[in-house]
Amino acid sequence: MPTLTQLEYIIAVHKHKHFARAAHECHVSQPSLSAQIQKVEEEMDLIIFDRSKKPILTTERGEKFIEQAKVVLREHKKLFHITSHNGELTGHFHLGVIPTLSAYIIPLFIESFSKKHPKVQLTVSEYKTEDIVKMLYDDELDGGLLVTPLHDDKIIERSLFFEPFYVFASDHHELAGRKFVRDDELDGNSVWLLNEGHCFRDQVIKVCSLKDQSHVLKNVEFESGNLETLKNLIRQGQGYTLLPYLATGNLSKEEKNHNLIRFTKPVPTREVSLVHSRSFLKENIIDALVEDILQSLPPDLKSLKKGSFEVVEID
Repeated sequence: MPTLTQLEYIIAVHKHKHFARAAHECHVSQPSLSAQIQKVEEEMDLIIFDRSKKPILTTERGEKFIEQAKVVLREHKKLFHITSHNGELTGHFHLGVIPTLSAYIIPLFIESFSKKHPKVQLTVSEYKTEDIVKMLYDDELDGGLLVTPLHDDKIIERSLFFEPFYVFASDHHELAGRKFVRDDELDGNSVWLLNEGHCFRDQVIKVCSLKDQSHVLKNVEFESGNLETLKNLIRQGQGYTLLPYLATGNLSKEEKNHNLIRFTKPVPTREVSLVHSRSFLKENIIDALVEDILQSLPPDLKSLKKGSFEVVEID
């Protein structure tokens, strides 16, 4: 039967579609990795990889073998986790966070979590939603902070809070100075958007009912992956964008009074959750993260009442 190390080599090649990159990830020489995989193929009478293709392709039977190999490695990790647990949180945890959340939520809880759980090695990385989901499938992440619902039966969602949207308009925009706005009053000719792949972009398009959206500056096509960039564009020029609640925290008092506009009820809102795969084996760390995040939230988010908002779904 294949060893756990051999299974790790096979999964690495499947991931990278390349023997050299897989060997680098596994900290082993390429000839050694190749020899071990070939040994498995001979013992199992199974061709796992079609080496004649560039990049390397996994055969149909190889795909089934790899799916089961992932289960075996996952269960082994679970066994090790159970036997090594002594009541104190320990181990490594890799958390993925979408960019429109990372800059605002991570500073709220990261220091507190670090001090409470010094033996947990927490790695936080920014990824888009689709990448986080894929990496959860492949056991490359332990959990993710992102916008839900995902409508994915392979993912468990632990809802944390609901985050309302606001309009942030330039001094020169017609909405500036208003206290409230309806979503049907927003136009598509002066809105700055995040680039494609960001779920918040899709939510803004839904709220603003954008179809044939033109650019704020007629001869400039610009989309950003960063809400702070959009805020600075609006500060220095024209147009508007939508901001989630946490992204409004660093606005000046003057900007909150003049440039930040609330929506009338029901307020468009996003649901933020901590998610993990159904085969999750570090539930104690997840529980600690949830506790710390909830304790760190601003009172306004904790007191948000259902019925006053409407969750904007993501596609």
